[in-house]
Amino acid sequence: MNMENVKDPQFKVSTFFEMTPDLVCIAGKDGFLKKVNAAVIEKLGYTEEELFASPIATFIYPEDRALTSQQRSELLSGKMLLNFENRYLKKNGDIIWLEWTSIYFSDDEIVFAIAKDITKRKQVEQEVEEKYKKFKSLATHFKASIEQDRKYLAVELHEELAQLASVVKMDVDWIGIKAGELPEPVRKRAEHASVIAGLLITTIQRISFAINPMVLEEMGLNATVKWHCKEFSILNGIPCHFTGNYSEKDLTSEIKTDFFRICQEVLTNIMYHAHASNVAVTIEDIGDKISLTIIDDGKGFVFDEQKQTPGLTRIQERAASINGQLSIQSEPGEGTKICVTVAKPAM
Repeated sequence: MNMENVKDPQFKVSTFFEMTPDLVCIAGKDGFLKKVNAAVIEKLGYTEEELFASPIATFIYPEDRALTSQQRSELLSGKMLLNFENRYLKKNGDIIWLEWTSIYFSDDEIVFAIAKDITKRKQVEQEVEEKYKKFKSLATHFKASIEQDRKYLAVELHEELAQLASVVKMDVDWIGIKAGELPEPVRKRAEHASVIAGLLITTIQRISFAINPMVLEEMGLNATVKWHCKEFSILNGIPCHFTGNYSEKDLTSEIKTDFFRICQEVLTNIMYHAHASNVAVTIEDIGDKISLTIIDDGKGFVFDEQKQTPGLTRIQERAASINGQLSIQSEPGEGTKICVTVAKPAM
């Protein structure tokens, strides 16, 4: 071998062109291949004559031709093409994924392009995506099943147990009407029983709502969260203000349910742990997303040192199940801000 030839830059380029395992080709502005290396022939299975005889678009997978044509137009206008992915049809009918980096030389009206075979990587990505869709579907099914069970239990509580408690209260009240004929200790017991029966009915109704807020289906998310905040204020003596600035039509029934469940969980945590004196709940439109934000002025905590509680786990799982971004900000003595943001679903 002539050592002078080895030092020649043209020799080095030619050697790279032929020896690299990547697909390297030169194409004309007319959309036809002018030169290809051995890797192109090996990967696609066509002869050099077959590759040169037809436009490049002929070998591109049909669904990718429009996007590839758009990218090629940008390339010819002077924009370098980096890491562009598309599919090609091999001669035997198989599909191969290629990742291209290309540059257009306007003086010579040619495109120099290098591609890597990323078929295996794309197959792994597709497998992961299919598994994700499968698990997502299962999670949605289980959530729907749980909500249906909650609804059944809530109906049983409200329609059966609450009605039975109401009958007991009616009987006790009837006894109270006849109190004049009864001894004083018995009369006081009857009055006490009537009060307890009333509390029992109220408690059953409250638990029934907590298990399945039927008003969510009938009145919507705004009315349900507003009612829940009002009840929270009454039960705990902590002002809880709700602001809704969005359109419920932008949310699916699944997201509405999960927003409400997250709100329930956060307010429960505030009630037992935060020692707050004010709470604010906001659902608002922020462009292409909807956010649920709950802020309290309680004792706060250091998030990195916070133990993983069941309540926090449920909030994280709910947010993840609707592809929501969960943000928790808290400092000791500075209260806590919890925000869940979801993209508006394509309706």
